[in-house]
Amino acid sequence: MVKLVRQYSVFLPDTPGAITGFLERFFKEGINIIGIASELADGAGIVRITVDSDNPISQVLTGDGFTTIETRMILLELPDKPGMLMRLSSLLRASGINITTIYGTTYTGSVGHLLVNVTDMARAVELLKDWRDGGEEPAAG
Repeated sequence: MVKLVRQYSVFLPDTPGAITGFLERFFKEGINIIGIASELADGAGIVRITVDSDNPISQVLTGDGFTTIETRMILLELPDKPGMLMRLSSLLRASGINITTIYGTTYTGSVGHLLVNVTDMARAVELLKDWRDGGEEPAAG
């Protein structure tokens, strides 16, 4: 599976419950969160939430007082086996595409899900669909 999804990034204060109001808005809008990552530095946090929804929520979040950046991400399903991330990065590198953000997980032992942002989204989606549909894998190097 290779699919485009939306990611929302927001800065939040480093206080207990700060994320609750942010998450609450997605719940109120009926939008399911499919990925989340956060970092904390210098008394502030950045939270990235990815959703599989055609309903943009940026204006709603801004109206609630959040400064939000919306980006498109590639949702990618990969077999959970050694070398798959290296193959993915090699494929993109061979086409001059830089990975700017990546996060994901696997636990089942069979399939992993990655969320990836790159410098050439259209080309990356095309390459990844061909690759996942049985196209040639890039050589290691």
